[in-house]
This record gives sequence, C-alpha cells and structure tokens, in this order.
Amino acid sequence: MHFGIKALIPGLLVVPLYFAPAIGAEVRQLSANGTQFAYVEAGRGDPVVLVHGGFQDYRFWTAHLPALAKAYRVIAYSRQNHFPNSTSRDGLPDGAADAHGEDLAAFLTELGIKSAHIVAHSSGAHAALFFAANHPDMVRTLIINEPTATGLLAGAPGGAETLKDWNARFASAREAARTGEIDAGLRLFADAVGGPGTYDRRSEGEHKMMADNALSYVADQITTRPRPVFTCDMAKRISAPTLVTNGERSPEIFHRVVDELERCLPQRTRVVISGASHTVPAEASQAYDEAVLAFIASH
Repeated sequence: MHFGIKALIPGLLVVPLYFAPAIGAEVRQLSANGTQFAYVEAGRGDPVVLVHGGFQDYRFWTAHLPALAKAYRVIAYSRQNHFPNSTSRDGLPDGAADAHGEDLAAFLTELGIKSAHIVAHSSGAHAALFFAANHPDMVRTLIINEPTATGLLAGAPGGAETLKDWNARFASAREAARTGEIDAGLRLFADAVGGPGTYDRRSEGEHKMMADNALSYVADQITTRPRPVFTCDMAKRISAPTLVTNGERSPEIFHRVVDELERCLPQRTRVVISGASHTVPAEASQAYDEAVLAFIASH
C-alpha cells in the first residue's frame, strides 16, 4: 500500500509548446459513445492516456508526448465539446465529470484498450476519478493533478467557507460567460485561478486554446444539468495505485481537495511540485513528466 507522502520536486518553469509538432503525430478521429473524438498518439508499449482540463484540448499535452512516448504508447484526446471536436454552448458542460468519465471508458473500448495508465489534469482529473471509480478494472495507475472534485469538501472542517470563497472568485468570470463576453471571461477566469496577471503571462498559443474551448465553459454556466458530486465512498472504490499532485503555489482549495483524496483513496501517493501553481503540467513540465514516469515505472 502506498501512503500519502508529500515531496517537493524542483520545478522547471517553461512555456508550453502547445502548437509544436507532436513528434509527427497526426490528429485522428474516433467515434465512441455517440460522438466524435479527436486524438493523437505516439510511441509504443503500455498505453498512457492523457486527459486535459477546462479551456484545453489534446494540445495541452503536446510538450509531454516526446518524453512519455519513449517508453509508452501515449494517447492525448480532446474531451466532448472541446476543440477540434464540435463545440456548442448547448453541448456537454466541462464540469459534467460523470459523463466525461463514461466517454473515456467508451473511447478506450473503441481503441481496443482494456486497461491503461490515466494521466489527467483539473476538470479532466475530476472526470478520471469518476471513470476510475466506475471502471476500476480499466485503470493500471491513476495520476491526477488537482481535480476539481470540490464535492469532497462537503462536511470537511472549514469546507463550506473554502467553497464560498472560491465561488466568489469566479463570480465575474461566470457572469461574463453567461452574457457572451467571452474575451473578458477568459481573462477573468485565468486570473481567478492563478492570481492577477495570469492571463497576460500566458502565450498566444494558450490564449487561442482557451478561446477555442470557451463554449464548454459557457455551457457550464447556463446548463440545468445537476453538477455531479464525487464522494469519499466513490474514491474508496478506486483500486489502482494513484498519484495525486499539487502545485506548491496553487490556491488553497486544491490542496484541501487533495487532503480529502489522500484520506479516502486506498492506494495513494502525494507529490507537491515546487514553484508551480494549478496548471502544473504546463508550468513545470519536466518535473511533472519525471514524477509521472517514476510512478508508472514503480507499478
């Protein structure tokens, strides 16, 4: 059994190469669960599947493919209602983690993959938690960075106050999305997650990727679909060895969520990436890849 071990890994701050060629990987299309998914893959060996977060798509992982593909068959796909798949304000919300988790199961099944190492970020990690709880036999290892599984804070000491403060940070971004002020909403969202100036520090490629995936966030704000709640009991159903990562400088809420996962997951290791905030795979790509590869190799 793996216990909750906190470690600091020196982070190398880099500019993500979202639009760099993915070592010759072509964008492919696959139909699963009644929808089309775009994906790229590289390398050979045991499958490693990469699941992006909100305002992102398969391009989020471009800089990671060369390192991971040296030893594994690496697949990065775009979740439903994310670029270059069809997108719509009436489509599946980014926060519909239960549905995105079932999409992942169908996607793997269509590829003929019975089980895989799952590497996921933010709202994609939230979806990966639902996937791993509902399809434990399909997961070899689970590696999740700061999932947006805020339902875990319900009943936790101070959880209600943490959630209230967090929701207040996003009030302006949500209102901008609801009223169609997309450009303003992108800036407000980025700065709410990473602090003032975060949007301006991001590259043009990051800005474009956020804009390409904005309608999934709009869908989140206008949907009547109940937001799924991931619970401690669900986490206890995840049998795979799990690595949970935090950014050293990430907002408190993500550390609180990981505290709860550390308490609930049967097999878990916790790593804090030095110098990084929430978007750990982008801000500290070398340190993140080293942590991922070491964890997979040890299991």
